Amino acid sequence: MIRRVIPDLENMKNIVVLNDEAHHCYRERPNQEASKLKGDEKTEAKKNNDAARVWINGIEAVKRNLDVHTVYDLSATPFFLSGSGYREGTLFPWTVSDFSLMDGIESGIVKLPRVPISDSDYSEHMPKFRNLWEHVGKKLPKTGRKKSGELDPLSIPVELEAALEALYGNYKKTFDLWKKDGVIEPPVFIIVCNNTATSKLVYDYISGFFRELDNGQSVLENGRLELFRNYDENGQSKIRPRTLLIDSQQLESGDALDKKFSEIAADEIKRFRSQFRLYQDDENREISDHEILREALNTVGKRGRLGESIRCVVSVSMLTEGWDANTVTHVLGIRAFGTQLLCEQVVGRGLRRQSYELNDEGLFGVEYADIFGIPFDFTAEPVQANPIPPKPTTQIFAVRPDRDALEITFPRVEGYRVELPEERISANFSPDSTLELTQDMVGPALTKNQGIVGEEVDLSIDHLERIRVSTVVYHLARHLIYNHYRKANEEPKFHLFGQLKRICAEWIKKGYLVCDPPNTYPAQLLYQDLASLACERIVAAISSSMIGDRPIMAILDAYNPQGSTSTVNFTTAKQNLLPTNSHKCHVNYVVCDSDWEKDFASVIESHPRVISYVKNQSLDFEVPYIYGKSKRKYIPDFIVRLNDGAHDPLNLIVEIKGARGEVDKVKAVTAREYWVPGVNNLRKFGRWHFAEFTSRRGMRPNFDKLVNGLVAEVAI
Repeated sequence: MIRRVIPDLENMKNIVVLNDEAHHCYRERPNQEASKLKGDEKTEAKKNNDAARVWINGIEAVKRNLDVHTVYDLSATPFFLSGSGYREGTLFPWTVSDFSLMDGIESGIVKLPRVPISDSDYSEHMPKFRNLWEHVGKKLPKTGRKKSGELDPLSIPVELEAALEALYGNYKKTFDLWKKDGVIEPPVFIIVCNNTATSKLVYDYISGFFRELDNGQSVLENGRLELFRNYDENGQSKIRPRTLLIDSQQLESGDALDKKFSEIAADEIKRFRSQFRLYQDDENREISDHEILREALNTVGKRGRLGESIRCVVSVSMLTEGWDANTVTHVLGIRAFGTQLLCEQVVGRGLRRQSYELNDEGLFGVEYADIFGIPFDFTAEPVQANPIPPKPTTQIFAVRPDRDALEITFPRVEGYRVELPEERISANFSPDSTLELTQDMVGPALTKNQGIVGEEVDLSIDHLERIRVSTVVYHLARHLIYNHYRKANEEPKFHLFGQLKRICAEWIKKGYLVCDPPNTYPAQLLYQDLASLACERIVAAISSSMIGDRPIMAILDAYNPQGSTSTVNFTTAKQNLLPTNSHKCHVNYVVCDSDWEKDFASVIESHPRVISYVKNQSLDFEVPYIYGKSKRKYIPDFIVRLNDGAHDPLNLIVEIKGARGEVDKVKAVTAREYWVPGVNNLRKFGRWHFAEFTSRRGMRPNFDKLVNGLVAEVAI
């Protein structure tokens, strides 16, 4: 290795090694106990340790064979990583002098990072955009779960859209200010993602992409953030791309680009290749994809170079250490940050000063970098976790054969089929048609960023207030046509657009869209997930107007179409249990999630009209529904078989619910408007009905009232 890499050093004496970025070069603690890290943090710690071991082994191998006199470790963060066997943040014991990031900030030789210190959503202890991953991590794709091409960039989590809008709004102000002052290079916005699938979604969302239609054609969905678009208004690629998608790990490895990433970035590489030729003397030289992307990244913010037009960099993993772009003004983290060292390193990519000119006072002028999604916490201390004894458990099972007469069977529904409406469409709106936009749904509308010293800044989305309601109505109607009222491989029914637009306008005009003042706006329905929520309310109202004319049919699980109480058999550590009446319930206990449920179980056990009942615990009785763009499963609380006077029992689905949020409305509407009529129309599983109890007070009289009403309907 020495002869191949450093042959000129073989005969030299007193060699001094300058080991840069030395926090990546250490040997983990010997005989350490098993690491407590899990998941992504454990994977990252192993990767760090492996890399550190290779680096230090290389230096030691050189020392054994050459006359190495001294090794100087140089690092702005000379302390151990999480998983190294030492307490995270412990300084390397051989450190002589440490000039840390905090020292750099306080002395003014770097930009001042501003992070969220408060926001308009007071329900969270920490500002939501301070640790964004905590709110969006489970909603984003995991590596290898799907091909990125199958994911919809417009369906990213609402919290992520709100963070992008807020940070972009501040970026636009910075962009306009630089332009006004005659600064040619644009400010740069960095986004650091957890994997290639997420980075591709974010990249397409902000820069634009072509959506494949069922007929084989494609249509441009231009980027949602105008200054970062890679396409013009005519759908043509801009000669100089404004947004760059990069895989830093691949560039650092020196290997050929990963095939998957090369496919993802193919269009971007093609555009850069034609531009790259302008900077090369030898036009016939073969240019690799790796070389093009590295040149584009390394020249971001440099006038007259390949990357001069780049305004946004979307990165997989962390950006290359030593990256010297000095025009970075905004950083967004969309990944887990398991260590404070990682937080410092990612933020550090945006802190190189743009100017080192002294002001009139003989000092550096203050420069800022606004940060979202990176949770700084320099004062955190480890917490000792004391062992907890296991809780006693109880076996829950169907009592067979003694109670087999009380068995309840039910259909296992996978979805619903609704016939398309006739040419004339109407809607029956109800209180459940209401969509209330709250800060919990849309994310903070105002976030205050502040550094250790210096000015604070408010980042807001108030520019959305200027978008007209007619624009919102247009987008809702378009969403309905493309996502609800066309069959597979069928052209969109544009002749329905006028009627759907009328219904959407009526939905907003009659007050079924409620925006909590002063921080939510109708324009937030342009977010894909929120548009889906709104359209679900509208579709349910349209479906309600068609009951009897065009019946809804439930689609059953093809391999397991029917479930039964006879299969219940599990162990629980919950202590709120109610022994059941052997003449009313097939299962030995009701596992109660609340005292309300226990009260309800006591009421129905003694009711003369109740034939049998079961608590829906480990029963696999589910109501599929859609919330936003995601498919979910709703698990109601009880199934009750009633004698309502008809020739066969009525199966009553019961939900015990206190406060009802937006998702609870969707569950109830789906159960009432889709599941119940869809199953009843199959005529294979008896009759079904759905009911909610939203008050603990008067549980018995309320149940009596419900039952008497059902009996009266049969009598009529």
